[in-house]
Amino acid sequence: MPVAGAGTACPRGGAVTAEQLRARGNALFQAGDHGAALAVYTEALSLSDAASERAVLHRNRAACYLKLEDYTKAEADATKAIEADGRDVKALFRRSQALQQLGRLDQAVSDLQRCVSLEPRNKAFHEALRALGSSMHEKMKTMSCTDSKVEQMFQILLDLDEKDADKKQKAAQNLIVLAREEAGAEKIFQSDGVRLLTQLLDTAKADLMLAALRTLVGLCSGHRSRTMAIVAELGAPRLSAVLGVEHEQVSLAACNLLHVIFDSLKEGLQKDFRGKEDAVVLDSSRDLKLLIKHLLELLVLEGASAHGRDNALNLLIKVVPRKSPKESNNSLSLWVIDQGLKKILEVGSTVCGSLGSLPMTENSRMSASVLLSKLYEDLKCDAERENFHHLCEDYVRSWFEGHELPGKLRAIQTVSCLLQGPSDAGNRVLELEGIMDSVLSLCASVSEAHQLVAVEALIHAADKAKRASFITANGVSLLKEIYKHSEKDSIRIRALVGLCKLGSAGGTDFSMKQFAEGSTMKLAKQCRKWLCNEAIDAGTRRWAVEGLAYLTFDADVKEEFVEDKAAMQAMFHLAKSEDRSVLYAVASTLVNCTNSYDHEEPDPQMLELAKYAKQHIPEQHPKDKPEFVKRRVRKLLTAGVVSALACMVKSENPALTNSCRELISRLFLALVEEAEDRGGVVAQGGGKALIPLSLEGTEVGQTKAAQALAKITITSNPEMAFPGERIYEVVRPLVSLLHLQRTGLENFEGLMALTNLAGISERLRQKILKERAVPMIEGYMFEEHELIRLAATECMCNMAMSKEVQELFLAEGSDRLKLMVLYSGEEDEKLRRAASGTLAMLTALHPPICKRIPQVTVHWLEILQALLLSPSAELQHRGAVVVMNMMAAAREVAEQLIASEMLEILSVLAKDKDKPRVAEAAQESLAQAVAYGLIKPNPEQA
Repeated sequence: MPVAGAGTACPRGGAVTAEQLRARGNALFQAGDHGAALAVYTEALSLSDAASERAVLHRNRAACYLKLEDYTKAEADATKAIEADGRDVKALFRRSQALQQLGRLDQAVSDLQRCVSLEPRNKAFHEALRALGSSMHEKMKTMSCTDSKVEQMFQILLDLDEKDADKKQKAAQNLIVLAREEAGAEKIFQSDGVRLLTQLLDTAKADLMLAALRTLVGLCSGHRSRTMAIVAELGAPRLSAVLGVEHEQVSLAACNLLHVIFDSLKEGLQKDFRGKEDAVVLDSSRDLKLLIKHLLELLVLEGASAHGRDNALNLLIKVVPRKSPKESNNSLSLWVIDQGLKKILEVGSTVCGSLGSLPMTENSRMSASVLLSKLYEDLKCDAERENFHHLCEDYVRSWFEGHELPGKLRAIQTVSCLLQGPSDAGNRVLELEGIMDSVLSLCASVSEAHQLVAVEALIHAADKAKRASFITANGVSLLKEIYKHSEKDSIRIRALVGLCKLGSAGGTDFSMKQFAEGSTMKLAKQCRKWLCNEAIDAGTRRWAVEGLAYLTFDADVKEEFVEDKAAMQAMFHLAKSEDRSVLYAVASTLVNCTNSYDHEEPDPQMLELAKYAKQHIPEQHPKDKPEFVKRRVRKLLTAGVVSALACMVKSENPALTNSCRELISRLFLALVEEAEDRGGVVAQGGGKALIPLSLEGTEVGQTKAAQALAKITITSNPEMAFPGERIYEVVRPLVSLLHLQRTGLENFEGLMALTNLAGISERLRQKILKERAVPMIEGYMFEEHELIRLAATECMCNMAMSKEVQELFLAEGSDRLKLMVLYSGEEDEKLRRAASGTLAMLTALHPPICKRIPQVTVHWLEILQALLLSPSAELQHRGAVVVMNMMAAAREVAEQLIASEMLEILSVLAKDKDKPRVAEAAQESLAQAVAYGLIKPNPEQA
């Protein structure tokens, strides 16, 4: 397979010298192909040892970087040229241009003054120096003006006697906007701004606190040393206290600020700053741990607000675990487990309404479970996991032993929290002596609060295979008793969910039913009834969705659910509510209804063997056949499922786990299966929602979302489906479908979608090139499957409009051009059309390719003649255009063409009035032959 490399514009091998490469780079630069020129200069540098030659190459690369707007690298290369020759005015001038763009005007002036002194008669240098002087003067005026503005804004905000609310609001907004620009942020910082912002925070007035927090975000973004100075000035206790305030917006703004602070401390400098930032090398790990320590303390602080506690949990989820298993250092997770695991469990074990319980939202315990799960997943070895288990077991024992009934409730609540998070740890503590017996006994308690805790624990335990058989034997009769006789809906609905879980143990296997005929339908009907009852609180109605998530394994339940418009609307409304813990149950229910889970068709031979061995064979429900599934999808679309899913994806809550994201991706793929439904999905926000799903989550989830994006891109106008900058975000997910581990269908749809994008604009083609898709596209041109091979060839046809791709076809040792010529002679007409179209484009846009075609295969003339003689007018036209371009490119190529039967074929085609486009191209070819003196003019032609 031909391989595309970074320096494909140049031939490789010992015969090529750095000087030849430099000349080629110069030609590319003059032609405006700055990216290709840069690649050639870089390759020349790898071959050059002479200091003077290397200096010129660095200077030339600086010119490329200036054109490509990479000013940091332009300055670096120009500096290397100047180090070799301090009198190199070109390098000095280029560095001054780069410095000017980087905002370092004083250094830019110094370089320009040096240029003027070396070439005093050069008018361009004098003009540039004058312009830069004016620019510096304006900047000084602006900075002076900014100084006074910053001072005025703080005076207005801190003036207790100022009663004009609009004036204060405008001052606050101006301060926030100023902080978003680096120059403005630095000016606020240098003007004693942090101390003044601290005063605003200490006023305890929500509007002033919000202004201060949002301004501090600008000061901290991407600047580690400034962030560390701000943390030192404000102090971790103050930041933690602001996070824990009752005002929800202030707490959220503090959460955003702390997230930015963590990013700056963890990742260091994001932008290129000089001076102060370069001069100071600081260790931010101490500040990181100090802030995390205060967040952990906030979790158990009685005075902290419920929203503040949730925000602290969210921050810990985002900043503590490793972003990827490829990162080797998990020391932060280990430190948090040692220092704060019990504090996290305090949140997870809280029994709402009990004496001294912490303020909690409906999402708090779920967030604690997600954090525990993330920490557990971040562990790398058995010893680390064993330590985690011991800490959890010690915590549960500490409550279970010696604290009477309240302690037992806390212990059981902890078990529920762990079973919803790191279930391995949950199963371990469930095995502790007395825990399961206490759960079963408390299920029969006369206290509603006690029953709630016990029944929920029983439900979560039933979800785990390890306990399912025990609970089926011991818990079903108990749950039935509770469901039948409890007077409290909140208890009955939970008991029902437990029965639903146990009743769905057979999954989609129609032959494996746990309950009597009709029982599942009765349970489902009751779930729908509770779901639609708005008199019941949302937290209790969520359990009805949990029940449906299990019951909808049964196709009869699916059919009844999609017929119940009120139940669907009630579920979608819950999905959009503040209680995000319902997300997974909603997604699971919808995945079941659309059959978008993975299912493989059994091997017929294996089925026969299983029957012979009298083994159980799974059976599909008759109502799970494709026609039923398609009808259910349509009804969900009509009910507004897309807007509900889009709202779910927007959630920043930890409840939107990677598993939940995968379920939503599966759903979207099912919803866009039919081409006629895709426009509606896009119109309701589905296209926008799919992009983040395709970039984050499980590998399966990302792939499903990318495939859904591909389906939309294939049949819709991509510029309409993904307006503005969004269209460029679609490229990476589509390229991911070309990886070898993807299925043939995913490869095919990825290629088709990229073909559409590549035909839109050069910027999109550059984005596809940047994602390194071209080598993969080339690889699929050799695929045995004819549709994949065709899709890859069509994609390459559109990519060939880019100069970088055109150069690939001239790379030394490459068979790309040969393959395209040979495909133009294949029997498959669609493949011939794609390949000959690529040749027509290449020969028109890059004439040197015309000279190369006769060299790649001895069959080139035969293939071109076959195109011109094809019964297909489209193939004839493409062949005629290739010949016309080759005739115009070089006399020696024209001689070869005219010396063959091509002259006779062209003469006939030039007179064909039924195919005017073909005739016109043939006439152009003959006219070129006349111009070369290869043939005499036809006296019959006017």
